[in-house]
Amino acid sequence: MNKIYTDLQLHQKFMTMAFQQAEMAYSKGEVPVGAVVVHEGRVVGKGFNQVEMLNDPTAHAEMLAISSACATLNQKYLTGCTLYVTLEPCPMCSGAIVWSKIDRVVFGAMDEKSGACGTVFNISHSKHLNHRAEIIQGIMESDSEYLLKQFFSEKRP
Repeated sequence: MNKIYTDLQLHQKFMTMAFQQAEMAYSKGEVPVGAVVVHEGRVVGKGFNQVEMLNDPTAHAEMLAISSACATLNQKYLTGCTLYVTLEPCPMCSGAIVWSKIDRVVFGAMDEKSGACGTVFNISHSKHLNHRAEIIQGIMESDSEYLLKQFFSEKRP
């Protein structure tokens, strides 16, 4: 089987799981972003935005998924891991990606206002930092964009 096709199938599988996390956020009135961390083919961390629920501006899906993965693996560095997230990580989350040494980030929709994996900033590839993550964008992009647009159209008619 073609390796690119196999990789795409895997990315879609895990992005679907991240999307399910985003749907959980949506159902709770949170900005619908979901994330999962995968290590050796299994999910070791997951999260969805909980900023409003926890009254915590750092409770982004990526941050919660990274914390969960570190707890599951009982280590502070996530080398060998891939983060799947429905929206391009912001500067805070991109910093956490660099500090946790995640190997790869796969995201759906670009964030034209604060994306920090190449759209507005490129923290994940900064030559000034000690780690760079591979970035793959556009997996389930239209699904992720649709869910975000639907959420904001309800919140800001």
